[in-house]
Amino acid sequence: MGIENATLLTEFVLTGLSHLPQWKIPLFLLFLVIYLITIVGNLGLITLIWNDPHLHIPMYLFLGSLAFVDTWLSSTVTPKMLLDFFTKSKLISFSECMIQFFSFGISATTECFLLAAMAYDRYVAICKPLLYPVIMTNRLCVRLLTMSFIGGFIHVLIHEGFLFRITFCDSNVIHHFYCDIMPLLKISCSDPSLNYLMLFILSGSIQVFSILTILISYTLVLFSILKQKSIKGIKKSFSTCGAHLLSVSLYYGSLLFMYVRPASPQVDDQDMMDSVFYTVIIPVLNPIIYSLRNKQVKNSLEKLLKRNT
Repeated sequence: MGIENATLLTEFVLTGLSHLPQWKIPLFLLFLVIYLITIVGNLGLITLIWNDPHLHIPMYLFLGSLAFVDTWLSSTVTPKMLLDFFTKSKLISFSECMIQFFSFGISATTECFLLAAMAYDRYVAICKPLLYPVIMTNRLCVRLLTMSFIGGFIHVLIHEGFLFRITFCDSNVIHHFYCDIMPLLKISCSDPSLNYLMLFILSGSIQVFSILTILISYTLVLFSILKQKSIKGIKKSFSTCGAHLLSVSLYYGSLLFMYVRPASPQVDDQDMMDSVFYTVIIPVLNPIIYSLRNKQVKNSLEKLLKRNT
């Protein structure tokens, strides 16, 4: 009976953030402005890096890739969320739901790997400055970027495959504003224990690997900074790492709380707020964080503006 109903199921209903009708218009305007700033900020940063040959080095190739992934992540989630503020049905077909989760999963996982690769890049730049051009070549950078995207693809492909083994026959109402794996598992009428186990093992392993890479890299960076006798050198090193550390703290803080904590069978509004943070807020903050704290990016922007005036 469950399999038969699952075959008949062709669409889900996303409840979204509209459970407070009086906030519908303010939230729509807020998220619309945030999304537009996200697109302009990240695509602007990519364009800036692309047009300036001085920025064609690993540090900025990683930064441009992060801006691309942030644009991808936000565009996977936000347009549908904005549309659902003013549609009564809030329907999403089964295939669209799976595609949205697949796209979200690749971009979110790839960002984890990118942040780890950026931490390693900062470690080499500060701890081995003379060997930096030899170790962190553009070829190695491209390899790390390729591995990050492939890792994101394989990770979400496994979860997508396990999603097709469960059935949805009791309810098609997803208490979320996009198709994510946790809300989908909560409305499953078959046993999702294996899915939860795979989620905990795979997502947990990726986050542990990424966080350990970041922690080890920055621990070594800290020791290297503390050995410096020059106050100017210490300030420069902290300035170089500060933006990345802030971005890492914001992103992993919300992800750890969302995916590594024990799953609750009940609908949790806190999950939705965490999701808003890392799918909508962080993508708009990253270009601001990196641009405002990076002298080369600001200089490149000034040159571009002078050239066009």
